[in-house]
Formats: sequence, structure tokens, C-alpha cells
Amino acid sequence: MSVVGTLSQDKLPLTQSYFAGDYQTPLLNQTIGDYLRDIASRYPEQLAIVMHHQGIRWNYSQYLQKIDELASGLLSLGIKPGDRVGIWSPNNIEWCLTQFATARIGAIMVCINPAYRPEELEYALNNVGCRAIICADQFKSSDYLQMLNELAPELASSVPGQLTSHRLPSLQMVIRMGKEKSAGMFNFAEVMAKGTSEDYKEMTRIAAGLDPQDAINIQFTSGTTGNPKGATLSHHNILNNGLLVAEAMAMTKDDRLCIPVPLYHCFGMVLGNLVCIAKGAAAVFPSDSFEPRVTLEVVEKERCTALHGVPTMFIAELELENFEDYDLSSLRTGVMAGATCPEEVMKRVQGLMNMEEVLIGYGQTECSPINHMTEIHSPLVKRVTTVGRALAHTEVKIVDEFGELVPVGHPGEVCSRGYCIMQCYWNDEQKTKDTIDAEGWLHSGDIGVMDEEGFVQIVGRIKDMIIRGGENIYPRELEEKLYTHAEILDAAVFGVQSEKYGEEVCAWIKLRPQSRLTLDEVRHFLQEKVAYFKVPRYIKFVEQYPMTVTGKIQKFKMRELMYQELHQDINA
Repeated sequence: MSVVGTLSQDKLPLTQSYFAGDYQTPLLNQTIGDYLRDIASRYPEQLAIVMHHQGIRWNYSQYLQKIDELASGLLSLGIKPGDRVGIWSPNNIEWCLTQFATARIGAIMVCINPAYRPEELEYALNNVGCRAIICADQFKSSDYLQMLNELAPELASSVPGQLTSHRLPSLQMVIRMGKEKSAGMFNFAEVMAKGTSEDYKEMTRIAAGLDPQDAINIQFTSGTTGNPKGATLSHHNILNNGLLVAEAMAMTKDDRLCIPVPLYHCFGMVLGNLVCIAKGAAAVFPSDSFEPRVTLEVVEKERCTALHGVPTMFIAELELENFEDYDLSSLRTGVMAGATCPEEVMKRVQGLMNMEEVLIGYGQTECSPINHMTEIHSPLVKRVTTVGRALAHTEVKIVDEFGELVPVGHPGEVCSRGYCIMQCYWNDEQKTKDTIDAEGWLHSGDIGVMDEEGFVQIVGRIKDMIIRGGENIYPRELEEKLYTHAEILDAAVFGVQSEKYGEEVCAWIKLRPQSRLTLDEVRHFLQEKVAYFKVPRYIKFVEQYPMTVTGKIQKFKMRELMYQELHQDINA
């Protein structure tokens, strides 16, 4: 990559919306497994991970030993470099071990949202050809084993590791967590114990032949056509993103990072686990999913120095009745990302939670995930009103609809280029080309404004994506599900403003004549088909939509009308 970024910073103030991060911090040219071994060798007795809800505290030496046990166990099952291994689970030690064990042997870990329903799971497994899946037994209202048996009833008569399924043709192995036995499945602990001395030798041989540019992770990101896309990321992508974010946070081996965000998302596995590995710091997981009270209890108990979260998480923590009872004096930094952060929330986090060096991160899964970040020493106004500047080794530009740079202060599409850009959408050349242009620029679909110092504000989205509490939701996916209901004639899904979540999902539905469908029945229908966070908070039956003269639905008018209606209800 050229050093044009350094030159652009030397020529501040900018006149055109182009900025690149510095190139002073060298990028790593190692695999995740090799880097982890180096860190464990350097800091063997340093605390590596705390899984509070499972009672686990391991130093780096112990952590690496457990990772290698799983890696060799997977090899004993026949998992090879390049094989896709799904992980479907809330936050737990098994998830973390899977992340690093697959990296050690060059298998590609596929992150599956723990809220997925059977249809979504089926699509994900088949889209990338998962050969194995590691899953929890259940979580909240999700019975993972029941859903797997629904998709693959052949499990009941299968020898573990030899599944042949009509609906899941690539899947051969199911590895379940927990102590109970299930037909056709291995137990996680059983796999941990399978590795032989020959498997360990094979693990060492494989590790020596891996390339940092090898694909190592597939993250599903929803698409406007209704089907998620598998963003394919390499060791080089995510390890360096973790390193550069750790640098921005001024992390050291003495830091302890509290991670209440989900591991299946880049926020947890990259900005959490890999940020800690980058510096030999400790990753502290308070619970299997976010609980504000438990999170603050663990911050206090473990004397955490950093805390991550999306804005709604920080709001929930600040709103606890006994918030003032928690000793948060150990906190210094953390990352707030996943959704636009209200300025007042940022100020309260800095002041009331002692997180004076909290940073706002912005990016997307396809950027591994961070391409912008605020800086610890930037003026307060920049840290609370912008998403910062391009991260090191990353170029950012803002362009108009013709792909031309816009002057500073003018809105346009945010585009990024650099080490962090994904390799592709798995097995989808056309969608990859639609997102990454011939010059290597990834088009975000977000509308941003850059100032003369390179700081960017995100002001909107080109597409109709809804961001609810950090979760990206695409209306088209829900609309297509609704279209499959026999009594629904048409559906339009959009986001409406929410103080708590940023946005809530709203659906306007046209019913077929004489239909007696109820709102609760619609909700139940979607609950069986999509993750809970995608189910609309607001559903309204309508006779017509606001339309243009050419027959296009005007969702912005629907959004305005729904906001007025809700506002009237609140004030009534």
C-alpha cells in the first residue's frame, strides 16, 4: 500500500474527503496460532481468560494447553485445514477454545448467531458447506439440539461423525456441549480428550505450513435480498485489527477487558478476544449473554480496566437503580460500537463510569470489523460527536453517487481500503464485486461527512438497514418471510426511532380479503422463522401504503407517520 495516507495528514487541513491512517505501527505477518504461542511463551503465568459464569480462570499456559487439546481432538476426527466448522452457542469457554483451536489447525470457523431459527441455520450451514458444527445444548428459548434434529432427523440413527443428511448434505459431525449424550453426536469433552501424540505432531506440522493470508473465519452479515452473506476473513485481517485496536486503547498485559458483547459477532471475537491476545491482557466474560447487573458486579470483582458494549448496554448499566453502589474506579477505557452513540450517553460513560479514555469504533464485518476509531487524546467534541478517523493502515474516502470524492463537509458514501478488507463473500463472486470495486475499495452503504482533520460523522444509510441495539436487520429478509404467509398480501418493514435501542422494527402489512389474522399470530409466525431481535416491535395492518407516482413505496413517509402515531400514544 502507498504512503499517501501519511502525506494526506501532513497536508491538513483537508479539502477533499480522503484520509488514511498512519503506517508507523507495523502489521503482523503471523497466523493467529503462532502469535498466540508467542504470547503464551512470553507471559505463561499471566491471567488469560475468566469465564465468570463457568467458574474458569486460566493463565496463558493453561489456556494454550486446553486450546491444543481441542485442536488435536478435531484433527483426530478428521477435520482438515480449510474445513468449515460452525460454532452455535452463547458466550462460554467452549466458544473461545473453538476460536483458537480451529485457527491452530487452519480450519475455518463459521460464526452462527445463537438466536438463529432452523431456516436460518440451514441456510448458513449449507451456504458455506460446514463439515462440523459445535453447539450448545440450549440457551434461553432456543433448544439447539431439537432444531438440529428437526433439520437432520438422520442423527437419531447415525454413528457420531458419520452423519448423512438430506437437508444438510455437507454436515458430517455434530459436537454438543454439556454432559448428556445425544444420538449421532460427539460430546465436547470427549473431543477434547481424543487427541493422540500423533495428532499433536500433525498439529505442529500443519501450523508450520499455514499462511497468514489463509481464510480463517466466516461471519454472516445480512443482505438486502434476504439471505445472509458469509464475509470471509483471514488471520491477517482479524489479528491485525485486534492489534491496532489494542494499540488505540493503549492496552498492556496488565489490562483486564470485560466482554459482555456476543462472541459470534466481530465485536466479541476480534475486539474482545484478539485485542486481549494482542497484548497478553485478560479477557473477562461476565455471563453467557448481556446482564447489566452481573456485568458491573464482575467489573468490580475483577478490577477490570476496560469495558466493551453497544450504546444500549451502557444505557442499561447506567440506569440500574443501584448503579452508584458499584466500584468502577478501576475502569479506564473500552470500545463503544455497533450503533450510533448518543452524545449524552458518551459523556455519562466518561464521567460516571470512570471511562475517560472510552473510544467509539465504527466499521462493518467486512472490515474485520473496525476501520474508524476515536483517539484517546482527541478533543472531547471529536470523541463524542464523530466515529474518529481511519485506523492505521486503512484508507477512507467519501464519494458521491458517481464515485467521485466529495469536498470535506459534504455527505457521501463511506468507502475503505486496506489490510482489513475481507477476502470475499463466500461462494458469491457477484455480491463481492458489488461491494468491493476494482480498485479494492469496500463500499459501506453508510452516508458520512468528513471534516478537514479526517474525522467522520455517520449521518445515515443508503440502504434501509435497521440497527436495533447493535444488531443489523435488513427489512427485505423479513418482508420475504411475511410474503410466505398465506393470508398476507403485502408487507413493508422499516425502522422507527427508539431511545433505548436506536431503532425498533416496524411492519405494515396488507392482509388478503376476509383474513382474520391477528397481530399476535403474525408475531408468532415470525418467531418461528427469524431471530428474536428481528421480530417487529410494532405491527400494523393497513389498507394502503404511501406511494410515489411510479408506484414505489415511500418508507420515509411511513416512518414519519408511525413516529407521529407512537408519539401521540405516549403523550395521550
